Amino acid sequence: SPLNPLFQAMESEISAAFDSGEPEDILSRAFKLTVTREDICTLQPLGWLNDRIMNFYMGLLVERSKKEGYPAVYAFNTFFYSKLSSTSHKGVKKWTKGVDIFEHDVILVPIHLRTHWTLLVIDLREKTIKYFDSLGQKGDHICKTVLKYLEEESREKRNIELAASEWTLHSMGTEEIPQQNNGSDCGVFVCKFADFISRDKPIIFTPEHMPYFRRKMVWEIIHQQLL
Repeated sequence: SPLNPLFQAMESEISAAFDSGEPEDILSRAFKLTVTREDICTLQPLGWLNDRIMNFYMGLLVERSKKEGYPAVYAFNTFFYSKLSSTSHKGVKKWTKGVDIFEHDVILVPIHLRTHWTLLVIDLREKTIKYFDSLGQKGDHICKTVLKYLEEESREKRNIELAASEWTLHSMGTEEIPQQNNGSDCGVFVCKFADFISRDKPIIFTPEHMPYFRRKMVWEIIHQQLL
């Protein structure tokens, strides 16, 4: 309830993150990232989430996945797909140095399309690649690009041929996942798609949850802990 003292303490902390101090103040540090007040302010109503917020939140999801009872999650950073699509496997080969991505259950690929965030999810258990877009656009070519990447990564790192024919590629339809009702919530949708998927939970939130999710993310990023 809003009268709960803990809730009030959180609310005042979130408001302070937005309102007091300088834009360059550092409010959180983890995953080789620093988050400033200016970054946090992109979580204000109708703000456009930036790369730092997206990558930090993905870091929190990966961290949580190390706990008992969660699928093992790997997340690429937001610059991965644009680099991959403009070069090829060669251009991003070093990004997974010392990591076998195939040892995970779920791989998250947040994608920045000029002014829009979307999410691609690889499920290695099910052999599926799914594309989540809160504006309902199809991403079949993006799924194909990433499947080709997986084939080359598997060949190069494990010397195993991935059988592409065993994989299912699918762009989620507007009736399958919630859709944004404004021009600015795509980043929050991507973070929450990733949150639910990385817990193996059905995606049941709605656009009405966005103002709450934004405030909750402020607290989670400052405390480096998911609620």
